[in-house]
Amino acid sequence: MDIRQVQYFAEVAKQLNFTKAASNLYISQPSLSKAIKNLENELGTPLFYRGAKQLNLTDTGRAFLVNAKNVVEAFENLTSELNDVMDLKKGEVKIGIPPIIGAAFFSKLISTYKEVYPSIDILLNEVGSNKIKHGVSEGELDIGLICNLPVLKENFETMKLLNDPLMLVVHKDNPLATRKTINFSQIEKEPFILYQHDFSLHDKIIEACENHGFYPNVVCKSSQKDFMIEMVEAKLGVALLPSKICGKMNNDKIKSIPFNRSVVNLELGMIWKKDKYLPYAVREFISMSESFPI
Repeated sequence: MDIRQVQYFAEVAKQLNFTKAASNLYISQPSLSKAIKNLENELGTPLFYRGAKQLNLTDTGRAFLVNAKNVVEAFENLTSELNDVMDLKKGEVKIGIPPIIGAAFFSKLISTYKEVYPSIDILLNEVGSNKIKHGVSEGELDIGLICNLPVLKENFETMKLLNDPLMLVVHKDNPLATRKTINFSQIEKEPFILYQHDFSLHDKIIEACENHGFYPNVVCKSSQKDFMIEMVEAKLGVALLPSKICGKMNNDKIKSIPFNRSVVNLELGMIWKKDKYLPYAVREFISMSESFPI
């Protein structure tokens, strides 16, 4: 027994006429009659009483019809929902995003996506890059935005999105605030407000400091850019933030200064699990990200 046989039976039971049912089902009457006969043989009982001028359901036919209607309705609901998903009428995209990035980089992309697909839910999970890679690998996330491409090519598909230089963020009363540009070695004696260990930028900044002959005096670590900015505003130290974040800051108590030579960059990329089926909503988000100016 298959769903087609059940659909055929339900239509014949509705019309109580093989000719009308065949016409509604867009099949020939002999084919329909054969399908119903095969169903009766499989069930081991007649479903219709075939009189000379009238077609009627048998007792077993009436009992079968109750369940047949439920089966046909459930199948139609299922196919309708699948079509909705395939047409991007509904669905969800689960994205892992580092807190230091947040809306500064992706608010416009997400807004544009929601305008095109308003019924698609965007579920954001703010965690560090290592947890994002784990989440994508385990299927807990569809897409990961990470700061340390490349990753293991055998596990992930990758897409480069951005290469954004870090700028020095200082309080306006800091002597360095008068400079238009700065050399990296000039921040040796400054107290650092640094990223947490699970952020790739933490290691990159430490490495850059060591390459310039010093180890930073770290007075605070955070995963939240807003908190880092507040610490600079409180004169507790300096911070290194991506230029796109610095460009959106509107705070007259702090100043962003570019380095003479780009030393540390936020290398932002997108990953998704290799050889995994991607829902249409996810595939469309990836496609939109590829051509979207971030």
